[in-house]
Amino acid sequence: MLIKTSHDGFCHPVASEITTQRVYEGRRDLIKLMATGAAGAALASWAGRQALAQTAQKPGKLAALPGGKSAVAGALTMEKVTDYKDATTYNNYYEFGTGKSDPARNAHTLPTKPWSVAVEGLVKQPKTYTLEDLIRLSPQEERIYRLRCVEGWSMVIPWVGYSLSELIKKVEPLGSAKYVEFVTLADPKTMPSVGSSVLDWPYVEGLRLDEAMHPLALLTFGMYGEVLPNQNGAPVRLVVPWKYGFKSGKSIVKIRFTDKEPRTAWNKAAAQEYGFYSNVNPTVDHPRWSQASERRIGEDGLFAKKRKTLMFNGYESQVAQLYAGMDLKKLF
Repeated sequence: MLIKTSHDGFCHPVASEITTQRVYEGRRDLIKLMATGAAGAALASWAGRQALAQTAQKPGKLAALPGGKSAVAGALTMEKVTDYKDATTYNNYYEFGTGKSDPARNAHTLPTKPWSVAVEGLVKQPKTYTLEDLIRLSPQEERIYRLRCVEGWSMVIPWVGYSLSELIKKVEPLGSAKYVEFVTLADPKTMPSVGSSVLDWPYVEGLRLDEAMHPLALLTFGMYGEVLPNQNGAPVRLVVPWKYGFKSGKSIVKIRFTDKEPRTAWNKAAAQEYGFYSNVNPTVDHPRWSQASERRIGEDGLFAKKRKTLMFNGYESQVAQLYAGMDLKKLF
């Protein structure tokens, strides 16, 4: 179920350092069940596990997400994983409020079963996938990525999912497809802040096709070895670790392939502050604050020092080639 991969010196700890021993052993049990064709039982229990995943404390006994085991190997990291409670109670999810604690307090209203994601536009194989279809599409991996937000704070989170490229290859983009647009749920009945003037709903994000195909871009169904809590983007979200956090759309309902650069939510709201690319770049300041340093959530002591922001959030050796020849101050 787990992999350990190294990304520019930033690698995965052993599973027992991320989760309790009981949960880790539960994952191994699930792998055995899958080998006997019993993975359907794990999917059937999704709704029950989803309810437990909403608690602020790390669940003590939940089965892992269905999936296979990757052969990718790696070493350990010395970088501390953010505490589960911090990662699930300090969030940006404006559909549930603009305060950092609002999503954890309000997102329980979001029903995530049943769920489907429509893939459409410039592809040979358009299709509407159920959540279960998406989960079965490729083996799940656990990857620890840095999350850097434009407000200047960061976390280190073990996400569970697989490379978005696996889905993209399945739907076969046409030669004319240049961009991928991600449309997220906007339901005023279950999302109390949808309809507010802070953004033009639904929340839309986008990537260039080669960015979306990069193996670091993750289609994500879980974190800390469990299903995603609602406030973290359940039941399926994007994680693009070299970009600021708002590029990683939550609760995705549509993926559209297009030949034109998508108009994204924050770019429409304030184009001078939020460019389409939004790569983590310490040399390009937000108009109202510097991006040269960051505050790691959980390191909030009186004498805690801010960290130096890393170019591309520390993934420069993996992704810099995507932007060769581009003016990253102009195309921010």
